[in-house]
Amino acid sequence: PRQVSVMAEDLRAAVASQTKRLNSSGEVVERLEENGHQNKRLKSDAGEEDAEDQNKRSPKRKIVLLMAYSGKGYHGMQRNVGSSQFKTIEDDLVSALVQSGCIPENHGEDMKKMSFQRCARTDKGVSAAGQIVSLKVRLIDDILEKINSHLPSHIRILGLKRVTGGFNSKNKCDARTYSYMLPTFAFAHKDHDVQEEVYRLDKETLEKVNKLLACYKGTHNFHNFTSQKGPRDPSAKRYIMEMYCGEPFVRENIEFAVIKVKGQSFMMHQIRKMIGLVIAIVKGYAAESILERSWGEEKVDVPKAPGLGLVLERVHFEKYNRRFGNDGLHEPLEWTEEEEKIAVFKEQYIYPTIINTEREEKSMANWLNTLSIHDFNSSAVEVQANNKNAKNSSDLEGSDGCGDDSD
Repeated sequence: PRQVSVMAEDLRAAVASQTKRLNSSGEVVERLEENGHQNKRLKSDAGEEDAEDQNKRSPKRKIVLLMAYSGKGYHGMQRNVGSSQFKTIEDDLVSALVQSGCIPENHGEDMKKMSFQRCARTDKGVSAAGQIVSLKVRLIDDILEKINSHLPSHIRILGLKRVTGGFNSKNKCDARTYSYMLPTFAFAHKDHDVQEEVYRLDKETLEKVNKLLACYKGTHNFHNFTSQKGPRDPSAKRYIMEMYCGEPFVRENIEFAVIKVKGQSFMMHQIRKMIGLVIAIVKGYAAESILERSWGEEKVDVPKAPGLGLVLERVHFEKYNRRFGNDGLHEPLEWTEEEEKIAVFKEQYIYPTIINTEREEKSMANWLNTLSIHDFNSSAVEVQANNKNAKNSSDLEGSDGCGDDSD
């Protein structure tokens, strides 16, 4: 018996060492793929793959999909598995991937199985014109047409590119550009301008708006522009590359303007609060000095503009493109050929939704009425008490962007 147990022990040790070797060589394959070399991945789990999988001759490949969607009626981008009452964009996307035959059904239930990663987790109601997701799929024929045929018309896959095996759309993204479309009466001065839709933005006011938006450029401590971050939390420091408001334009008798902001990453509600504070200053509710104050350690009451006008415009992969974009195996993650499709989608689905919802629900007009309640000069203690009351009634949402805390 002792001899049998020794043999069994030896066999266990041999199996363990073989498994370890397989795992470590699997990591080597992953690293080689990351460096842009094509490799055959070790199929250590081949036995687990179901028969349906074996029958499909299309190999699984790591790709990115360029997505556009109108976020109205959705609770953001990210899927909440097991929570069917809050519908998300990813619920519809995963369902379309399964129905088109790109992924097996069990990958839809456990998204890790297809190495799924979104670039930005957009908020409830927020739209996107250039969202990117990375995942492993079977490269079936006419893949984009097939996926789109199972999606509602307000969600479209506009492009697809092959990427390195270790690519992760969130970690490899080095900047994000958002736009925020708002009716210009948001900038009408509370004391001496008409507050309705007949308001038209003059040159001086637009210059003032842009002067204030430019103050955000550079690295600042944005702890006052999000919840759950203290002034000494290093992750509250964020780098903003550019922020400006474009020329106004009229749609359905309402004048609108679009603010663009490009930053490395954004925290929960950060963009909406950055815009909210500038509106409060331009309308005459807060002094300009509040901007400088808000980056200090003191707690400042910063109002949060409505989510309706926010759109994820594009995500940037500059470092990845420099490293792999011209290696002969991979394309740079740039979408010049898709620009026209993006513009058409925005005109068809994103802008009309923002305009019509603004007309029907008056989200900006109603929010502007709450600015007078904010105390822009109060002490930290008072603000914390106010925030506590506000928090109890506020809706919980995801993040405006996709920093370290948005996923």
